[in-house]
Amino acid sequence: MDIIIAGAGKVGYNLARTLSPVHNVTVIDRNAEALARLQESLDILPVNGDIEDPLTYRKLIDKEADLFIAVTDMDEANLISTLIAGDTIAVKRKFIRLRNEFFAKSSIREKLGIDEAIFPLQLTSETVEQLFAYPRANNVKSFAYADFKLISIRVTALAEAITLEPGENYAVVGIEREKSFIIPEGGGAEIRPGDLVYLFGDESRIRALCPKLEAEAPGNIERCVVFGGGDLGIAIARKLLEHGKEVKIVEENIRQCNIADEALEGEAMTLSCKYGTAELFEEEGLGHADMMIAATGNDEYNIIKCLEAKEHGIRKVVAVNNEMEYYNLMHSLGLVVVRGPKMSAYHTIIERIHSSRVVTERKYCGGRGTIYLRKIFPGSTLIGRRVKPYKHRGESLLYLVRGGQLLPFIEAIELEEGDLLVAFVHEEDAEVLENWLNGL
Repeated sequence: MDIIIAGAGKVGYNLARTLSPVHNVTVIDRNAEALARLQESLDILPVNGDIEDPLTYRKLIDKEADLFIAVTDMDEANLISTLIAGDTIAVKRKFIRLRNEFFAKSSIREKLGIDEAIFPLQLTSETVEQLFAYPRANNVKSFAYADFKLISIRVTALAEAITLEPGENYAVVGIEREKSFIIPEGGGAEIRPGDLVYLFGDESRIRALCPKLEAEAPGNIERCVVFGGGDLGIAIARKLLEHGKEVKIVEENIRQCNIADEALEGEAMTLSCKYGTAELFEEEGLGHADMMIAATGNDEYNIIKCLEAKEHGIRKVVAVNNEMEYYNLMHSLGLVVVRGPKMSAYHTIIERIHSSRVVTERKYCGGRGTIYLRKIFPGSTLIGRRVKPYKHRGESLLYLVRGGQLLPFIEAIELEEGDLLVAFVHEEDAEVLENWLNGL
């Protein structure tokens, strides 16, 4: 595909890095140094110019683009660039990153012909929200075509290894052990203390299993501390308050404290940590919280605050992750990791680029694992057809969801209307499995 990316920041760079090996990628940005750094390591076409200036697009006037992606930090710039690109270049699809949730409810997306609008703040706050219902989980993913969930759990309740057999409508579909990611054969596996286990299936079955694997997190979450009073901290605090939680926000910048207090209408206690946070744990009773979320834009600070919170006895700590290089470090420290706005934008855009009307793609385990889903809709030519299972040397799992049951797809089966094929595979083997699913 021919892809144009407006914005060479963190999200734009990661998109270009992932897409440029297999697609023709053009990156537009006014920062010549940022473009030069991109060009040093990536095979891209750099265009130096203001994405809000129609003159910038004259350099691409004869170009056709399969996809235009606007991912700067400014909503106005992204919206205007999408409008200008649509007028000056033949663009088939438009993706846009937006901060203001107002646009999610407005008709502006339809008016500008935008195919996909990504709201990173909303995505991150909703991910944190999922943890209220699953306090022992590290992460929870829901899916459009099934009631089943993908739930990851850090194993802290075991003193020695056990074997977790598949069945009871769930399966082990991934294990992160130290720095390795494993997709176990057959949906069952040996589970060791310290493993991060990914379970897919009936949420009630997995919920019942959680206390047997995880013993450190609280069984219920009521009192919460949010480090960071910026847009993300406010969005997370708002979700917490909607669920009736007690919320305290800790923010270094006094002006931002006032902004957060006003945005939340005084429903959350806002504390300034301009002179440090150590005394706040004692004076304000932060150590009595059930959960702490470090939601600043600085991953290093988030890690430090999480470790500090653990030392003060907070049993569930969540670190927002915005830098890919810190993901493994956060996990190795036993922290619950939630994609920050930048990582949410990147992963969501990549998932939607690679998804089609036929096959939907999702990422897990920091992008090291890929999930594919293919729904058998009414009128599909696959209805009544006998299909053999996928065969490949790489680690992968394939399941059939039928009538609310999770069935291993290990032998030929006649497909029915409403069936859902779900595949789990290592990222490096994903393309082959995707082609197989699309080719059915």
